[in-house]
Amino acid sequence: MDGALTKSASALGREIGEGRIDPVALTEAYLAAIAAHPVAERIYARLTPERALSEARAARQRQREGARLGPLDGVPISWKDLFDSAGTATEGGSALLKGRVPETDAKVLAAASAMGLVCLGKTHMSELAFSGLGLNPVTATTPCINDPEAVSGGSSSGAAGSVAFGLAAAAIGSDTGGSVRIPAAWNDLVGLKTTSTRLSLDGAIPLAPRFDTVGPLCRSVEDAAQLLAALEGRAADDDAVPPLAGRRFAMLETVATDGLRETPARAYGDALARLSAAGALLEPLSFPPLHEAMSFSGILYGVEAYGHWKDRIEAEPDLMFPPIRERFRSGAEFLGADYIAAWVRLEEIRAQWAAATERFDAVLCPTNAIMPPKTERLLIDEDYYVTENLLTLRNTRIGNLLGLAVLTLPTATPSVGLSLMGRPFGEEAILSLGRAAEAALGADQA
Repeated sequence: MDGALTKSASALGREIGEGRIDPVALTEAYLAAIAAHPVAERIYARLTPERALSEARAARQRQREGARLGPLDGVPISWKDLFDSAGTATEGGSALLKGRVPETDAKVLAAASAMGLVCLGKTHMSELAFSGLGLNPVTATTPCINDPEAVSGGSSSGAAGSVAFGLAAAAIGSDTGGSVRIPAAWNDLVGLKTTSTRLSLDGAIPLAPRFDTVGPLCRSVEDAAQLLAALEGRAADDDAVPPLAGRRFAMLETVATDGLRETPARAYGDALARLSAAGALLEPLSFPPLHEAMSFSGILYGVEAYGHWKDRIEAEPDLMFPPIRERFRSGAEFLGADYIAAWVRLEEIRAQWAAATERFDAVLCPTNAIMPPKTERLLIDEDYYVTENLLTLRNTRIGNLLGLAVLTLPTATPSVGLSLMGRPFGEEAILSLGRAAEAALGADQA
């Protein structure tokens, strides 16, 4: 197992298929690494070792019989603690849901299991998924792989930590405003935000269902493609990596580059230079309606989130971390008529975006405007918590508001990601393009 725990999920899947890695031994190695790791309790909320070993034994038998279910059959992964898992507590990172044990798996977990993936356990997250920081004093705060004193990003914080610290081959998280992409970027991983409704939310604890999406955090774009397919109960297409030469990219200037801090700004410029050197055609893009779309964030997210959780929160408000509780409560400030009007206008802006970007293969922007903030300051400085959380989610929220498929790739700078924004339901196209961009950025970890 030497070196296996830091290989990509796809690489592990190939070695299992070739008989060079035993999925039972691999699963045991991950469980042993988790048991021995000094911050594992801040990454995993709970493990499912009996399930994992049972699934691994079944995968080993299928490999021996030449009956593997897919390319990732026998590969161990982690699941964010908002995906239901039969007989195992699923608590959404919140004391409000303590002891909640579902009877059935979430639909995506069931699909992945049917494709042979091994469930290692459930990972910590921001409380009820309503923060991009990953700070959770109620359960646990996962550290960033590049700075043990900083947060890992959220809300899929433990998901990112499980992969970055070599405690899972890949992870499944959710993304409502950036909750896959921010922790992926801050922990030097690939993260895929899928289009709303592309993957089932059945059995997933909701935040804002019109924005909630399911997506992988992993070591390579190949992994992201394979995991997307597995979550849909199918095998991924084995497409060749296309050349970057001649591909047209828009560089989004509106909102996304405002007030970038020094390190993300420098890394973004370096990433653009690398893509250009590989032959990509880059063109600046201004899209003024984006300012209006971003102004709808409070009403659209707040109303949905508070509408779903109001009764539970107000029954026991003291169980919540106050900044997240008050963020939920902000949804009570809006009228229903204003909520509907905002959605009507947002759909118009989405159509304008589609027309403005039609001639581009993808739109580029920095995934994160800031670097991972220090945990201790976030706990003691309320104003800092608010400003950093909003800045953390600013760029990623663009893709959610516009309803896009978005891929974040690691850059040559630790804890800085580059986002490729595609079209709604354009996951396959953006993943194919991402394979080429990954090579140009020197980010392929496979």
